[in-house]
Amino acid sequence: MKFESYWHDSTPAFTGATAGPVDGDYDVAVIGGGFTGLAAARTLAKNGTRVVVLEAGAVGSGASGRNGGHLNNGLAHSFIAAKAHLGAERAKALYRMLDDSIDTIEALIAEEGIACDFRRAGKLKLASKPQHFDAIARNFEAIHAEVDPDTALLSAKDLEQEVGSPFHGAMLSKKSAMMHMGRYAVGLASAAARHGAVVYENAPVTGRSVNGGKHTLTTPRGSVRAAQVLAATGAYTSGPFAYFRRRIISVGSFLIATRPLTALEVASVMPGNRTCVTSMNIGNYFRLSPDNRLIFGGRARFSATSDQRSDARSGAILRQAMTQIFPQLAGVETSYCWGGLVDMTKDRYPRAGYADGVWYAMGYSGHGAQLSTQLGITMADTLLGKAPANPLDGLDWPAVPGHFGKPWFLPLVGLYYKVLDKIQ
Repeated sequence: MKFESYWHDSTPAFTGATAGPVDGDYDVAVIGGGFTGLAAARTLAKNGTRVVVLEAGAVGSGASGRNGGHLNNGLAHSFIAAKAHLGAERAKALYRMLDDSIDTIEALIAEEGIACDFRRAGKLKLASKPQHFDAIARNFEAIHAEVDPDTALLSAKDLEQEVGSPFHGAMLSKKSAMMHMGRYAVGLASAAARHGAVVYENAPVTGRSVNGGKHTLTTPRGSVRAAQVLAATGAYTSGPFAYFRRRIISVGSFLIATRPLTALEVASVMPGNRTCVTSMNIGNYFRLSPDNRLIFGGRARFSATSDQRSDARSGAILRQAMTQIFPQLAGVETSYCWGGLVDMTKDRYPRAGYADGVWYAMGYSGHGAQLSTQLGITMADTLLGKAPANPLDGLDWPAVPGHFGKPWFLPLVGLYYKVLDKIQ
């Protein structure tokens, strides 16, 4: 079993990074070479902006290359709750932005010729308990009537043609898609570089200062100067960005991938070949890879650490959960086990705007694979003076009380949700 992301291991390396010392004067410096930063850099470069990307590792090495490969439209949590929290108009605008994000990714892939196995698959929100279906049905009724008619409510009987495990019904979101995340990241980075963006890998920002209206960003390999800065680091925010670290809770999310399944095994497990997420608070999400592996993920453990030891412990928990849902896979070996960090906000809604002297887009709270490209482009358009619609503009973002970067409270949160899952 390999302790690395399947997406990374099955992707050719990015060859467009700039070698040598980090240096130069730019209009915009983008910190973070994931989907957000790369999409912003591509848009800026296409519009003639001198833009540099500073990535601490390799492009796509953070959350963009460590997720489950889902591009799910709509909100991650209840639309009814979103209206209560955000107000009806902002909730609808955010829902539609997530819908638009799938269209944006599809169009970008076609324009740049990125081979990343993009496919409109549809997402199933699966009811793990009978009472969960009632909540899903209420949410579906509001969504279907107010914001997304491309949805359907499926019965337990309907699901027999979709998933090879008994669930109590589901909501189908038909716009949702899937793709190969590693190949998309490298394709997006290559497109940004081709349009003129300078991309530095292995260049973490360790210092920043402002003098005469110019930002100086320091890395171990040198420094750059820029008129504007876009922070697109999410859960991997480090260095001189304490403002964002106090507002982002980095939570581990873990995945396993089986060996490629045979045609008979695929038919017994995922005949519908969609993206799936269960309704438990500590739930699971799964899909088939382009080569027919089952990629199965979840929180597994409430930890802010993702290394081989932590990933292995979480992988064992995921393996048990997978075989509980799909006992027919008990004899199928696991080929990959990996983890990554999710940038959660206190209310689980993303944020994008201007604060602490820089522009930013982050806090995707587990829905970043699809939204990050859209928000990267939105922030680039903002920097270009185009004033695009941004449903997150002006949304209050207070610091998390008692949180200064290391989320000591995660085990308590995990215990709380485990109790909820038992009683609800």
